[in-house]
Amino acid sequence: MFSQKGVIVIEREELEKDEDTVMSDALEVGASDFEADEDIFTIYTEPEDFSAVRDELEKLGYEFASAELEMVPDTYVKLDDEDTAIKMQKMLDMFEDNDDIQNVWHNWEA
Repeated sequence: MFSQKGVIVIEREELEKDEDTVMSDALEVGASDFEADEDIFTIYTEPEDFSAVRDELEKLGYEFASAELEMVPDTYVKLDDEDTAIKMQKMLDMFEDNDDIQNVWHNWEA
């Protein structure tokens, strides 16, 4: 259900480069995938390529909102029922508040 991937997030707001340039730079240094959202660029790498891609992007002057290995869902589930979505969010908040839980991965699409 999940695959380990390197996930590098770059905020658009402070970046002086356009989407095509960021995508080209990411793919040239070894990224496996690229997604552009309204506020951020998300760059995916294979786990073994993560450090090299991150280091090369830093050399090109990129600053990251986050850069880490994550478990990325293979498929997402959309919760259409508002009551279920509220319960799911409450459960995730409880996990995050628990000091014994280090990471929570889910395939819930808001």
